[in-house]
Amino acid sequence: MGQVNYRHLQNGSDIRGISLEGVQGQTPNLTASEAGPIGYGFITWLASKAGKKPADLRVTIGRDPRISGPGLCAAFIKGAAAAGAAVTDCGLATTPAMFMTTVFDAYASDGAVMISASHLPWNRNGFKFFDRDGGLQKEDITAILQTAEALDPLSAASTAGATSPQDEPPAKDTRLMTIYAAHLRRIITDKLGCQPESRVLAGLKIAVDAGNGSGGFFPSAVLAPLGADVSASKYLTPDGRFPNHIPNPENDEAIADLAQQVCAAHCDFGIIFDTDVDRCAAVDRQGHPINHDSIVALAACLIAGEHPGTTVVTDSITSDHLTDFLQEHLGLHHFRYRRGYKNVINKAQALNAEGIDCELAIETSGHAAIRENYFLDDGAYLATRIIVEAARLAGAGKTLDSLLDPLVLPKESREVRMDIHDERPRAFGDALLRDFAVWAEKQGLQIAKPNYEGVRLQFPSGWCLLRNSLHDPLMSLNMQSDKEGGTDAMAAMLKDFLGRYDALDTTAL
Repeated sequence: MGQVNYRHLQNGSDIRGISLEGVQGQTPNLTASEAGPIGYGFITWLASKAGKKPADLRVTIGRDPRISGPGLCAAFIKGAAAAGAAVTDCGLATTPAMFMTTVFDAYASDGAVMISASHLPWNRNGFKFFDRDGGLQKEDITAILQTAEALDPLSAASTAGATSPQDEPPAKDTRLMTIYAAHLRRIITDKLGCQPESRVLAGLKIAVDAGNGSGGFFPSAVLAPLGADVSASKYLTPDGRFPNHIPNPENDEAIADLAQQVCAAHCDFGIIFDTDVDRCAAVDRQGHPINHDSIVALAACLIAGEHPGTTVVTDSITSDHLTDFLQEHLGLHHFRYRRGYKNVINKAQALNAEGIDCELAIETSGHAAIRENYFLDDGAYLATRIIVEAARLAGAGKTLDSLLDPLVLPKESREVRMDIHDERPRAFGDALLRDFAVWAEKQGLQIAKPNYEGVRLQFPSGWCLLRNSLHDPLMSLNMQSDKEGGTDAMAAMLKDFLGRYDALDTTAL
């Protein structure tokens, strides 16, 4: 057996770890030494799934601008070669573009790999995997890591490290982002009924914040050729140390930065991406954020006219006001499910398999997967659809924010994360949730049903949800209230119960 515990690198349906020295208390555990065996494991898994010999597989790999990316990429390719497969290096890319290599005729890949850790700090990195059916499932990642861990130390060493001079250099193909950008431009012109490459976006001023991630291509390669004014865009140059702000559509500072830019430059709206562009959010012309519930509502507006009455699957922390907007205003159905972008996508696909039309699966984090786009959580595709709608509205003398006028936003929204100090955190959390439901009923509190994650309580002016974290040894408490001081009142009430558990750190309450 190898010496590395590869199982600790699994993060749901992704792999994530620490790839660089430089942060106190964080020891690298995802380096070239681990990337090679992971490459070997992926090829082994993919060959079995595709029913092909490794040598017959077509596999692509790309990366975001993190400085650990090139080394991980070289080691992964070496590991794949040891398993018998050749991998084409697409260079700097986005996660959705890497999936599209399984679709585009220029690649026709059996599998694709993206090296990214999304919005996590500069010293971290990870792997995301796709085959032609979409993103891999949690159990697939487990199988890949089991294969990697099972390599004996000598075999693992032979698949790790940068490519040596005597090794045949990997095939490189840097056309991907050019092909992908043309694909997005074509979506815009097709949906607006215009000739290809027409200046259909002339008159729109759009600020794009790429956060120095992989999204810097979007304003220059997608919007400007169609006539949009993108002069107010920021942080487009890829820089794996992310010197300006965390590239994260959920980050308040990042949103505030874009909002200031939109207002100062008198833009029609702004778009912000995460590092690998599988998520996005927006800011309207007045600087108001379109994220969390608002990005869900906006995405639903984009598909409501084409698919009346369809179901929208969301994560568990959406508000009751959003449900009203989807169902009463748009005439759609809302299926509030669980946290985790893969969870909402899987549920949407399962509903369709049951004969229930579902066109949109979306998390409040900005992961949006639309059925017509392979149920791929693609931030650039969502941004493209938003821009199409903005152009339509502009032609009618309206603005993007007018779509969200009927959506009621809570006065207060708060999330509290509480560490669990127990050897079996998941079992501890599950037991606590059972006790919590019993306690709530004794208090005469209303428990929301149906509910698919944790325990959700309804209050006259809001709600709260207590749940286990997806991956970390902690519990999350989300609260929303329509009156000032409402979340503090909820927290005070709940602390009376939660404070009984010594293994739960309720300091943040």
